[in-house]
Formats: sequence, structure tokens, C-alpha cells
Amino acid sequence: MWIFLCSRGLEEEEIFVDELLRHYASRLPDARNFALQTRVLLLRHHSGVGIDIALGALPVEESAVNRSNLVEVEPSCIVRICTAEHLVVMKAFANRVIDWHDVRGVIVRQGSANMDWSYIQQKLVPLCEAKEEPEILDRLISLKRKFEA
Repeated sequence: MWIFLCSRGLEEEEIFVDELLRHYASRLPDARNFALQTRVLLLRHHSGVGIDIALGALPVEESAVNRSNLVEVEPSCIVRICTAEHLVVMKAFANRVIDWHDVRGVIVRQGSANMDWSYIQQKLVPLCEAKEEPEILDRLISLKRKFEA
């Protein structure tokens, strides 16, 4: 599960991280420093589900926040959850074996026909260009075709 957290400034991220660490178990021994260095806080919900919180700063992350859905995960605890499209963008961009497994799962669960592929491409192309890995987009298109009706 990916959650995008929008802060009012980079200097306030420590406050967000510390507050979340008070309520959720960490998946790393030094999650606070890891989060402040990598901009991703890795937590575990009491149910055992992993929670990845991206501390948004890039335009693509701001877009993810703007399109996100508000979800009450626990009583009085409402968070922003990214859309399936943004999850695909971020997982494909990460380009690890486990991320491609997750991308496949998102496509299967959402249904390829129900996803906004032009939006995914719009967000992913500049990231692939910046990373100089255009093959990421090719791999995603190939995976998408496997699930088209």
C-alpha cells in the first residue's frame, strides 16, 4: 500500500515522521533516518499490512497527492491513498522485480480497461527520460497488453 503525504515544507517532515512512528511499527531499525534520507517511511499497520509513505516533493508526487483519495484507515485517522495509476507509475519507475510483481497485481485487480493509461504514460515518460531508462515504459506497455480484453 502506498500513501502519499503532503507536508507544508521540507522542514516539517520530521514532525510528520515522528508522529507516524508514534502510532505505527517501523519496518526498519532506523526508520526515521531512512525516511528523512530516502523520503520514504516504511511502517507496518497493526494488521500486518506494510505501509509505504512517500514524503512528496517532486511534481509527480504533488500530482499524486492532488489525485489521491481520502480513506479512513482507522477511526479518526484519515489518510490520502494514491490512485492505482500513480502506484503503477511509482512502482514501474522503481523498476525492481518486486515492483513489477506489484504492477501486475494492480493491473489485475483494477482491470486494464479501467485504468487511465494515457495519464500513466504522461507521468512515467519524463521519469524514464530523466533516469535514462526508456525500456521501463516498453516493459509496462508489454505487461498492459497481456491483460487487455
